[in-house]
Amino acid sequence: MTSDPPAWSAASAVGKPALVPVASESSRSFVAAWLLSLLLGFLGVDRFYLGKVGTGILKLLTAGGLGIWYVIDLVLLLAGLARDADGRAPYGYEGAKKTAWIVTGAFAGVALLGGIINSAIAALAAAIGQ
Repeated sequence: MTSDPPAWSAASAVGKPALVPVASESSRSFVAAWLLSLLLGFLGVDRFYLGKVGTGILKLLTAGGLGIWYVIDLVLLLAGLARDADGRAPYGYEGAKKTAWIVTGAFAGVALLGGIINSAIAALAAAIGQ
């Protein structure tokens, strides 16, 4: 079984080009990025964590793009397609992806159920009040 060769990048030291290895994974954790995205993504905290300050500010000012950007970033993270500011994937995705999908699905289910219950209570209160 062979492994992929490391990626290399040109760097210069005292005017001489040299090859240095480039890290394929970010120093940022997938689990941290996912939890920040799930719980505080509408404030852009996940983007700040990944080093994307400019888009983090935009996401903060637009409340997660009115929720659309929040969902897109969360799905990108869960699918393993999110990258940090340097274009590298957060580490720990393979070990945590199944748990992340399950917890996110449960979180969405509880939020949906809460919305349904809240609507039913509001409708009942309006019916009783008339």
